[in-house]
Amino acid sequence: MSRDLVEHLQTLMPDLEIRKHEQMSKHTTFRIGGPADLYITPKANQVADIVKLCRQTGVPFFVFGNGSNLLVSDKGIRGVVIEIGKNMKQVTVEDTVIKAQAGATLGMIAGEAAKAGLTGMEFASGIPGCLGGALVMNAGAYGGEMKQIVTEVECLTEDGERITLSGEEMEFGYRTSLLSKKPYIAMSATMKLTPGKEEEIRQRMQELNAQRLSKQPLEYPSAGSTFKRPEGYFAGKLIMDAGLAGYHVGDARVSEKHCGFVINTGNATAADVRQLMTDVDRIVKEKFGVGLEPEVKFIGEF
Repeated sequence: MSRDLVEHLQTLMPDLEIRKHEQMSKHTTFRIGGPADLYITPKANQVADIVKLCRQTGVPFFVFGNGSNLLVSDKGIRGVVIEIGKNMKQVTVEDTVIKAQAGATLGMIAGEAAKAGLTGMEFASGIPGCLGGALVMNAGAYGGEMKQIVTEVECLTEDGERITLSGEEMEFGYRTSLLSKKPYIAMSATMKLTPGKEEEIRQRMQELNAQRLSKQPLEYPSAGSTFKRPEGYFAGKLIMDAGLAGYHVGDARVSEKHCGFVINTGNATAADVRQLMTDVDRIVKEKFGVGLEPEVKFIGEF
């Protein structure tokens, strides 16, 4: 880690929260991950300067949200982790339009939408991620996806310049978007919803969350759905039909409740999870001729 970078950050932004050798297991929903060289939690107006400093000093950086769709290496992350999280959670509502910073959780935004009597975001209320990650992955559930509601996204380029992309320019697809292909950082987004009745909206949110609770192993740490849905198939059913329910490597296990989830039953390592995913993909391919593509992102040194 460049000492110059740390000194520059502390000089330019004395109030910036900086932690050295921060264990990423504290910040991921998998509860897995080794130390990041530097973990910083900036305010929105500090992100561009941090990005520029990292580039000037040649220090790699990784933008991190709620840690809900990631497998961080046991060796951790070299360079800087920039958390777009607790200091970037502002949500505003005007008429049928919601604008939210990228660190706001989907549950928080869906709750504000319900309070304002706006429908269209119920699908996202139980997704355990923040807006930034949802934009990168075009998060979706129960027939809804970000593509349906996002009209604009404010981003930083890799040089720290601010740009605005329309919903169409975001190139949303199944678990992908322009942000998964270009090194842009989502800072905020504007979403257009539809007037509805708060009581009905909250009832629908409760129904979807009850479904999620009954079908998904939410009692264990995980990164959500482990594999993408292969065209014409369901990953969880393929894994179940391959006889892999309960299959484990160390404390990493294929959930019996929903075989599309790999769960951490105790002290699973990233190496355990990765080996399990490799085994599952190989066995499903051998039995059914279908490959499984990870939905979980691998971050750090593997």
